[in-house]
Amino acid sequence: MILLGRMLCLPSPATVQELFSVARDASILPDISLDPVLTSFLSLDSSAALQHHFDFLQRGMSPQQQTAFNLNLTAAVGGSRVTYGGVGVVALALSMLFDVVAQQVRAQQPAHLTTQRSKAKKCLGISTSSRIGLIIHRYLSVIPGIANNQDDMAETTELYDDWLNRELLDHYERMMNKKRMSTESMQQWLTGAAFHLHMRIHQIRLQSVPLGSAQSFRLSYKTSLGHLIKKYTSYLRTNIQEVAPPQTKKPSTKADSKTKPTNLTHRTTTLDLSNSLHCNVSLVTGAVNDSRRINVTENRSCETDSFDKTLRDTNTTEGAGNSRETSAVHDSQEDKNSQGLLIIEPLRNISHSVRHHPCESQAIQEALVVRIMNAQDLERSRNFFLSPENVFQSLLRQTDDFELKKE
Repeated sequence: MILLGRMLCLPSPATVQELFSVARDASILPDISLDPVLTSFLSLDSSAALQHHFDFLQRGMSPQQQTAFNLNLTAAVGGSRVTYGGVGVVALALSMLFDVVAQQVRAQQPAHLTTQRSKAKKCLGISTSSRIGLIIHRYLSVIPGIANNQDDMAETTELYDDWLNRELLDHYERMMNKKRMSTESMQQWLTGAAFHLHMRIHQIRLQSVPLGSAQSFRLSYKTSLGHLIKKYTSYLRTNIQEVAPPQTKKPSTKADSKTKPTNLTHRTTTLDLSNSLHCNVSLVTGAVNDSRRINVTENRSCETDSFDKTLRDTNTTEGAGNSRETSAVHDSQEDKNSQGLLIIEPLRNISHSVRHHPCESQAIQEALVVRIMNAQDLERSRNFFLSPENVFQSLLRQTDDFELKKE
């Protein structure tokens, strides 16, 4: 019989849960799920979602603001009705336009729509400073003004479709083969792929591309997503690092102080000097070494002025009062150095006070990878690209226009 006993160093489920909660509460848990706005408007319920959003914005306005809201929208889209305005990428573009105009009306600002939209920092959960985010944002900004002209709409969509397709291919290559994987990269690719698929679906509605082109993209993107998820899981396994808080020393007892009174002054002086040196060991994120593990290095900063002052104070001051002050400073310093460290990926880290054996850290890291991946809504993302055939055909048959009117 093989006795494992103390050879195993596994954390309790409670320890893993506590560290997962620490990361969640600090908002450093990665999320690669599709943005809810994207899935609402690129769905069979897009028309209802847009009408609900339009009515909701108007309910928060005065009658005068409602009038200005409708007038500004009519001017922006060139009429009271928007062709295909209730479906897919057009519905998504209109929802974003509604938000911009509503904000302007409430602030009583002139409707400089192009200028206002260009200031957006994020689009569908990804940064507009990224190339994928910029392409999507610009396309959505253009759509409302050309939606009623089918030729312009088809030509513009084809142009942006080509730009986005090439960027997605390059982005995928960088993540898979050039070590550019990250949570942000995953978010950008997933959002871009979902949006690109529905650009292609809208081109089929406009009869500018064959049906098979959208079908091929559906299968291609689902397959690519599977490969990226495996790569992303490996990326997390490489980057997640956990360091336990330092083990606390057993405090001295009163009995010890009584039996060795002659050592009290010497011991206090030693503590005070070490504190005054202030050579703190702080945990910082280092570079990734050849084994792709993040190093934990020491950052020492010695304050010599404080050392000199402490030395003078120690030589001239005696008694219980000085001992108490020294102990208080030392306790405060111990608190600062009693924290552990949890790193999820570069720029996502947090100090923590979850106590456990240091040898459990490796198993904790593996358990956190599983917890984080289970928290992602990956099945919904997969189904977005390969929904049942009857749902896909229903998406292609969507033809709802949108009419601008008061509630």
